[in-house]
Amino acid sequence: MTSANLESAASGAARGARYVIGVDVGTGSARAGVFDANGVMAASAKHDITVFHSSGSIVEQSSTEIWRAVCRAVRDALAAAALAPDAIAGIGFDATCSLVVLGEGGRPLPVGPTEDAERDIIVWMDHRAVDQAQRINATRHEVLRFVGGTISPEMETPKLLWLLEHRPHVFDAAWQFFDLTDFLTWCASGDLARSTCTVTCKWTYLAHEQRWDESYFRTVGLGVLADEGFARIGQRVVEPGTSLGSGLTPQAAAELGLLAGTPVAAGVIDAHAGGIGTVGADGAPEACLGYVFGTSSCTMTTTREPVFVPGVWGPYFSAMVPQTWLNEGGQSVSGAAIERLIGMHPLAHEMQDRAVQAGQSLPAMLAGLAVQASDSLSEAVKLARELHVVPEFLGNRAPFADPHARAVIAGLGMETDLESLVALYVAGVCSIGYGLRQIIDVQAAAGAPVERIVISGGAGRLGLVRQLLADATATPVLVTEAEEPVLLGAAMLGAVAAGRFDDLQQAMSRMSRIGTIHAPASGEIAALHDARYAAFRQLQDVARAIRQTPA
Repeated sequence: MTSANLESAASGAARGARYVIGVDVGTGSARAGVFDANGVMAASAKHDITVFHSSGSIVEQSSTEIWRAVCRAVRDALAAAALAPDAIAGIGFDATCSLVVLGEGGRPLPVGPTEDAERDIIVWMDHRAVDQAQRINATRHEVLRFVGGTISPEMETPKLLWLLEHRPHVFDAAWQFFDLTDFLTWCASGDLARSTCTVTCKWTYLAHEQRWDESYFRTVGLGVLADEGFARIGQRVVEPGTSLGSGLTPQAAAELGLLAGTPVAAGVIDAHAGGIGTVGADGAPEACLGYVFGTSSCTMTTTREPVFVPGVWGPYFSAMVPQTWLNEGGQSVSGAAIERLIGMHPLAHEMQDRAVQAGQSLPAMLAGLAVQASDSLSEAVKLARELHVVPEFLGNRAPFADPHARAVIAGLGMETDLESLVALYVAGVCSIGYGLRQIIDVQAAAGAPVERIVISGGAGRLGLVRQLLADATATPVLVTEAEEPVLLGAAMLGAVAAGRFDDLQQAMSRMSRIGTIHAPASGEIAALHDARYAAFRQLQDVARAIRQTPA
């Protein structure tokens, strides 16, 4: 069959197809889910991906490995759903906000000192560009207003500046600099278009004015990108869900096990896919804070008019829900912070082995033990006793935008028993809630209040975690019916690209529904969390003061 005939077949199949595929690339794995038009998942599959850590806060990955894992996950999910390729109407992608560097012909280029070309991705959590971020912030350029006033080393222009300064031969040889999501949609469709989500949130694109700010790039030392007309970072920027190219290329279709021409949607950052998959579920997205709780955490608040919140990224236009503004905060590590915290306990190794034997993660096992030791989910906070944690192992993303912040643990004794490990776990989960509460408070003071939290992400699956977050923030935590809301959000993009819905807002309201609600505790438990929240902020203040004191 010719390429034209394949595309015609795909177009005809798409009109009668009932399912869409969502692909999510997180820090540690690539996942694919198959969904029907009501947002019900038929099947999913997952394949792990490698994360390379090196000294100097260097964290890297391989785009070749990630695309291979994506293809395996899609093929396996399709097989698990027992569906033929012609049942798929469209496909959508999300991924971490990591920087992919490719040379001519799409060949990978080495982004670090190992000179391994397969390590061509600077991962979102990589903090090699702290100095570059500080120098960019010192310019006080007007563009920085749209990243909460302070750019993060997790964003792409500091990383690009690091490459230019430390690996100029790689910077010069680069054909394209992609956000990982845009790399995936290019692999799938051959279209170089970027998503407003990726370039607005992480690259300083001004979506509300539909332009890059040339003066910003010249001011910070990246004028070469302006000289090129921004050809290497994106000359065409489209909204999430926009159909790209002519759909799947024949090569991508063969690798994914789908039909050539199957519509491919412009994608989003992984956290924003979680927001798309959740905040429209109760019909009032502007009243809801989307909270994606995974390795890191991300908060997303939608407003009709721009709201400037110091230390909170944005406001971003059309970065998640088209034609609305987004404020984005979060914690640089959250699920990873809990794992690091409990991993320091003397009993952690033994309990990790027991958890593996029981087919559980260690946090899930500890949560189960906390539930057994408490009269209710809310009562579990009492197990933390005098332990207080500020979990800023990798800095404070919001509301202080401080990459130098570090974790604090107060009240730690010499106990080595299981009870003390459970206490440390509970204190850690509560501390994540207090960090979230702090972001909510700052946003409300700036004019972007929320009434509810809608949660997604692997670290937020447990009922105990959800209830402790509701209690710690004094805000209801809503859970959608969808088992995999991040995958669902990516699938919604594919449904819009395939023409199944008029726009993304319609897809959000039709494919997502609220399942359970965790109401915050009142009375004694609420007062206890208020006191612990006050202690959390005191510890932050003391830690900041100590760091500012000359050694």
